[in-house]
Amino acid sequence: MMNAANSLKLYNHFRSSASYRVRIALNLKGFPYEYISIHLLQGEQRAPDFAMLNPEKLVPVLQVESDLLTQSLAIIEYLEEVAPTPPLLPADPIARARVRAFALAIACDLHPLNNLRVLQYLTGEMGLASEVKDEWYRHWISEGLAPLEQMMATRSHPERFCFGNEPGLADVFLVPQLSNARRTQCDLEAYPALLQIEAHCLAHDAFKRAAPENQPPA
Repeated sequence: MMNAANSLKLYNHFRSSASYRVRIALNLKGFPYEYISIHLLQGEQRAPDFAMLNPEKLVPVLQVESDLLTQSLAIIEYLEEVAPTPPLLPADPIARARVRAFALAIACDLHPLNNLRVLQYLTGEMGLASEVKDEWYRHWISEGLAPLEQMMATRSHPERFCFGNEPGLADVFLVPQLSNARRTQCDLEAYPALLQIEAHCLAHDAFKRAAPENQPPA
């Protein structure tokens, strides 16, 4: 069982939404960690020493003692298993599935289309203009956020966070995605329910400390 005495190292980039998720989860669980910057725009993820840690050359990587964990959802599920309090997932199986579905809609359907390496491929190997790349980004943000907005706006009993009055897995995934969308000047006015949830999250200390602007490279 992991505890606060375990040696944790988080290899991450301050603007990476996947890294941002893990920072939030670590803060919510109360685990201190060593912050190790891997600057994606400078190509540090492709350096041989980092590729030895993660052959996918992606962040985040969480080192737990001598073990290396990759993929943000897998890392956060690990944290939930070894430190179930405070919970990021509800106890009821149906409710857990709904929370996971919301998080997966971001992690699997939305985020991969707008990941840095995809955007760099569009303007690099594909030779597309920056304006076309930006339109690609805005299109998939709209396609991804619209159903999540509908899901939250039609709740019979709206709560402060996505699925309750305490932050959970869905909120951990939502906030970084909105941060990235805002940084790339996407119009978010069509998502008032998501923005209201985001406001509650950003008032929480765990989210504040995890924010990109509060990380060392920022």
